[in-house]
Amino acid sequence: MLDAAAGAPRPSRMGFRAVLRGRLWRHHLAVAGLAITAVVVLVAVLAPWLATHDAYQHNRRAMLAAPGPTHWLGTDSFGRDVYSRILYGSRVSLSVGVLSMVLAMALGVIPGLVASFWGGWADVALSRAFDILMSFPAIIVAILSIAVIGGGNAAVVIALGIALAPRFARVVRGEVLSLRGRDFVEAARALGVPGGRIVFRHILPNVAGPLLILATVYLPHAILTEASLSFLGIGVQPDIASWGRMVAQGRTYLEVAPWISVFPGVAIMLTVVGFNLLGDGLRDVLDPRLRR
Repeated sequence: MLDAAAGAPRPSRMGFRAVLRGRLWRHHLAVAGLAITAVVVLVAVLAPWLATHDAYQHNRRAMLAAPGPTHWLGTDSFGRDVYSRILYGSRVSLSVGVLSMVLAMALGVIPGLVASFWGGWADVALSRAFDILMSFPAIIVAILSIAVIGGGNAAVVIALGIALAPRFARVVRGEVLSLRGRDFVEAARALGVPGGRIVFRHILPNVAGPLLILATVYLPHAILTEASLSFLGIGVQPDIASWGRMVAQGRTYLEVAPWISVFPGVAIMLTVVGFNLLGDGLRDVLDPRLRR
């Protein structure tokens, strides 16, 4: 009733209807990105069934074995199957990336929505705090966070969530500032709708599109950051298969066994490219200014 009275369209819902009508499927790069990400997700889900060996089983007889019929992508310095470890490493990368995105959105979106809608000192303080965090590279913020809270998977998720939260807060703040003066918001206020209901029922759906695009953009960034932290030895636990740690462990053997680092590096590259293509496609579909 409120939307009809206000007479204003809801951009985000229009955007999602456009996706359902098939615009995304006509965006070839987005389809390619969706295909790559779908394969990565399926690989992560089906890792126990797709793996040919125990990813954590040491085998002294097969140390540094070259790719072949027994070990499709070779083995590492402990005789562990690289192919199986890449499959299980996809689980680590995706879980850390997705959970850190959820945490970043929780830390950035909700405070950004509330503070920017009501304005005042809370908006100023929050904006300055996020500006300070954004002045540092995300990996530096993540390293400092891990130094404070310790290592491990949960620590990496928390560190990445803290590092990426300001990015979401800034986008949300800009969207809210442009929406809070729109006719449907003014109509809601005139009808006596509480501010909290306006924020979460009428403004939040209109920023869902930009948030979805931002999540697909920063998810590969989180995967790269997790790989970088693991490469530095401060990411996930040492006994867990991680693409970044696999690349780091193989750098000593690049001349005699390059497959230890090359294949995990290719997995990182394909995953990041897939999410980037998907994010670009969603941006083109959901942004009315880019539609043809």
